[in-house]
Amino acid sequence: MAEKPVRLWVVRGVIGVTFVLFLGRLVQLQLLQGGMYRERAEAQALKRLVVYPPRGVIYDRSGTPLVENAPAFSIVVVPGEFPVERTPLLATLLGIDSVRLRQQLEAALRTMRFTPIRLVRDADFHTIAAVEEHLWQLPGVMVEIEMRRLHRGPARLAHVLGYVREVGPQHLERMGDYYRPGSPIGYTGVEATYEPFLRGEKGYRFVVVNALGQPVAAFRERRYDVPARKGFDLYLSIDARLQAIAEQLLEGHRGAIVALDPQTGEVLALVSKPDYDPEPLNRRDAGSYYLRLLQDPERPLFNRALQSLYPPGSTWKMVVAAAALQDSLITERTHVSCTGGFVYGGRMYRCHHAHGAVNVVQALRVSCNTFFYQLGLRVGLERLSRVGALFGFGHPTGIDLPGESRGVLPTRDYYERRYGKQGWSEGGRLVNLGIGQGELSVTPLQMAVYAAALATGVVRQPHVVRAVVNPYTGELQPLTHAEARLPLRPEVLELLRQGMEEVVNAPGGTAQAARLPGVRVCGKTGTAQNPHGKDHAWFIGFAPRENPRIAFCVMVENAGFGGAVAAPIARQLLEAFFGTLRDSTQVAPSEIAAR
Repeated sequence: MAEKPVRLWVVRGVIGVTFVLFLGRLVQLQLLQGGMYRERAEAQALKRLVVYPPRGVIYDRSGTPLVENAPAFSIVVVPGEFPVERTPLLATLLGIDSVRLRQQLEAALRTMRFTPIRLVRDADFHTIAAVEEHLWQLPGVMVEIEMRRLHRGPARLAHVLGYVREVGPQHLERMGDYYRPGSPIGYTGVEATYEPFLRGEKGYRFVVVNALGQPVAAFRERRYDVPARKGFDLYLSIDARLQAIAEQLLEGHRGAIVALDPQTGEVLALVSKPDYDPEPLNRRDAGSYYLRLLQDPERPLFNRALQSLYPPGSTWKMVVAAAALQDSLITERTHVSCTGGFVYGGRMYRCHHAHGAVNVVQALRVSCNTFFYQLGLRVGLERLSRVGALFGFGHPTGIDLPGESRGVLPTRDYYERRYGKQGWSEGGRLVNLGIGQGELSVTPLQMAVYAAALATGVVRQPHVVRAVVNPYTGELQPLTHAEARLPLRPEVLELLRQGMEEVVNAPGGTAQAARLPGVRVCGKTGTAQNPHGKDHAWFIGFAPRENPRIAFCVMVENAGFGGAVAAPIARQLLEAFFGTLRDSTQVAPSEIAAR
C-alpha cells in the first residue's frame, strides 16, 4: 500500500515539472521573445509598397499648365512570388508575348527576386478587369495606381519639355536607390534636367497580404504609412502662344527657331522641326511609338536648335567686323572696292553682286562677300578665333536642356590637329572664314545668344526655367545664370547695330522682307553653303533697336537664300510678338511664390 502514494507523487511530480516547463516556455514565447515572433509573423503577413509621388507641374511664363498628372493603372509582379508555370495565362491577360514575359521574369528572379517590376503601364479597363478576375490564380501580381504625365496647351514643346519613361539600367547604376525597375524618370528636356526637383519624395504603404502575397487590407489603419511628397513645380520662360506660332511657321521645314529675351537670357520659344507629339510616350504603347520615332528618317527626336551644327554663312560677318573695328584695323570710313569677286591664290572668290566701294556698314547691309573676304585676311586667325569666343562660339551656351553641341571655332591648334603643321595654309582658310564658311560650325541656339549679345553688349546664359517652386511652402529655389559683358568699345557695337538695322530697313538691304512698321528691327541674313544639297537659310536679329525685347534666330535647312525664306518667317514671328502677344499676361518670379 505504501508503493501507491509514492507512484502518485511521482506522477504528480512529472506533471508538475511538465507544467512548469510549459509555463516557462510560454513565458519565454509570449513575454520574453513575443516581440520578435510577432514581428516575424507580421513580416510574413505584411508587404511594404513603394508609393511614387506625383511629379511637379510645369507651367509657361503666364502660369498656363503645360504638363500635369493624370491617374493611371499599372500591372506589377513580384517575381519571387509568381509561379513561372502561370506565365502563359498572365501573358494572355496582358496581351503580350509569353516567351518574352518568361525571359523577363527569369532574368528578374536572378537579380530582383522580391522587387516588384512593372509589366504594363497605363492599362485599359478591359486589361484591369481581366487581371482582377484571375488574381486568385496569379500570386505576386498586383494592380497599382500611379500618375502619368498629361501634356496640355497650344504648343507641342517636344524638345523643351521632353518626356518621362521607365528607368533604364544606366540610371539604376548611377542614381542611387530612389529608383527601381519600372520607376518613371525624365529622359529628355526639362523633365531630365530638373528630375531631382520634379520627381518628389517617394512614400511607403504597408498592407496585409493573403497567402498569395496579394494586398487585402491596410495595416493598422495606415498609422505607419509614409506619405509621398509631390515634386517641385517648374515655371518656364517659354510663352506657349508664341511657341505655338513658331511651331506653325516652321511646319513642313527642317530647321529651328529660337527666341530669347535679350535682357535676361530667358528662352521665349524654342522650336526644332521635324518634331513629335510627346503625349503617346506617356501611354501603354510608348515603346512601339518610340521605336517608330527612332526609325523615322526625318529624325524627329533630334533637337536641331541646340544639337545640329551648320556653317553660319554671312550671319558671321558681325564677328569679323567686330574684330577689325575693335583693334582699329578699319574704321567706319574704310572702303573696299567690290567688282563682283576677289582673287586670292589664283582662285576667284565670288560675290553675288558688284557693289562698288563699300564701308563696313554698307557691306553688312548688302552682305558684300568681297569686303569680308579681304577683312578676314586682315583680321587673322588668332584675332578672329579670340573675338568669336567672346560671343560664345566653340563652347556650349550652358542652357538647361540636355545634349547641347559645342560647335567648332577653328584655331591654329585645331587646324594643326586636323591637317598637321604643314598640311594647311592660313590665308585660304581666312578667306572662307571671313564669310562664315569653312570648318566653322554653330548651333541655332548659339546664334540666338549671339544676336542677343549684339543687342545688349552682354552674353547671357540662355535658360528655359524661370523658377522652381516648392508646392508646400511656395518658396522659390534660387537659380543663377552666368553673364559676361562683351569687351568691345560702345562705338563698335553701335556700328554693328547700324549695319544690322540697315539690313532690314534701308534700300538694298538683304532682309527687307523682315521689315515691320513701327518697330526698328535689326538683323542679318545668311546663306550657308551645303555640300550635301541646297544651301541653308539663316536670319538672326533683335528688336527694337533701342531697349530690345526679343532676339531671335531662324534657320531653315536646304531652303536657299536667308532673305527669301528665313526673313519672312522672322517677320511673322515678330508680328506675333509685338502684336497679339504684346500685352499677354506674364507672371513675374516674385509673384509665383505668392500664389
